[in-house]
Amino acid sequence: MFLKKIPKTFRELVDNNELSEQKLDISCSVLTAQETIGDPKRKDFPIQKGKGKMMQARFDSSYGQAFTDMPNAFTGKLKDLITLSLKTNYERAVFVSGMNAVLRELKMTDRTVHCKDEGPKKCSMELAKMIAEEYGQPKIALFGLQPAMAEVLSQEFELRIFDLDQDNIGKEKFGILVENGLCDIGEVEKWADLFLVTGSTLCNGSIVNFLPLSKPVVYFGTTIAGTASLLGLKRFCPQSS
Repeated sequence: MFLKKIPKTFRELVDNNELSEQKLDISCSVLTAQETIGDPKRKDFPIQKGKGKMMQARFDSSYGQAFTDMPNAFTGKLKDLITLSLKTNYERAVFVSGMNAVLRELKMTDRTVHCKDEGPKKCSMELAKMIAEEYGQPKIALFGLQPAMAEVLSQEFELRIFDLDQDNIGKEKFGILVENGLCDIGEVEKWADLFLVTGSTLCNGSIVNFLPLSKPVVYFGTTIAGTASLLGLKRFCPQSS
């Protein structure tokens, strides 16, 4: 199972690099919206509305992040991180943010810290350009309402938006009715040419719904940085650092 493969691969990496017994601390803190995205000149990002928090882990001199609806702090050794049960969104967020920090320190992944200020807007413009160059004029299924992306993409492509936030479902955003993310993926795949999926699906476990798809999937965000690097998933996150 995919969600078991990630920690297994990471544990092997830790063992191969003889890190598990080193007295290296890993700590996770919960960032505010301002700390996470600065001032993007808009107020409709989920994190600004309290719909989840960004957890940030530090390992040596590197940072990793994970967006989650179950934020809390964590302090421990690397061996504590790799033995988490991963049964809750909180534990998955601790593991994912910590793994991202470790892989960043090992130079096995990059762009693990969320962009700020004008970053989301620039990212969205770059995303639209990348899609046009690589996929032409695809019908896009966007899973995870990232408002800057949704606004730009809605102006250039045929787009459907899916989200898990009950405050968004059934509402119109940028001229498009937001659909429930708990849906018939098979039906969506018949319609879509391209899936854009938030990396936070890794923390809530719903990423498993997108892995079997035959249509191309592009994941976005800092949460999925390490996993994308380890397992070869296509990721787009050009403005992160």
